[in-house]
Amino acid sequence: ASARVPQSTFWLVRNEQRILACSRLRHTLNPYLEEVGGHIGYDVRPSERRRGYGTQTLTLTLDKAREIGLKRVLITADSSNIASWRVIEKTGGVLHSESICRETGELLRKYWIDL
Repeated sequence: ASARVPQSTFWLVRNEQRILACSRLRHTLNPYLEEVGGHIGYDVRPSERRRGYGTQTLTLTLDKAREIGLKRVLITADSSNIASWRVIEKTGGVLHSESICRETGELLRKYWIDL
């Protein structure tokens, strides 16, 4: 399974030296990304979690999605990753479905955010 589509990567950095978070904005979806990855993936440095950087990173990435002309984006999160789906919901994500991911065997939540 390949997730190769045009993608932009963004970094949230403090004082030009400490990486706090990273996000990846996929400009289009292919069948694999429709199932697993969605338009946006993001990660927050473990030592910097619970400080709002996930919400900040996702909000800024949604702005970039608007800039490239996307009208809505798909974001996925493992059902066990409560922090991630709270960030998605806080930034406008509406739960579309929950299903078992063929790749991981875990319950995966799929959200759409209208831009």
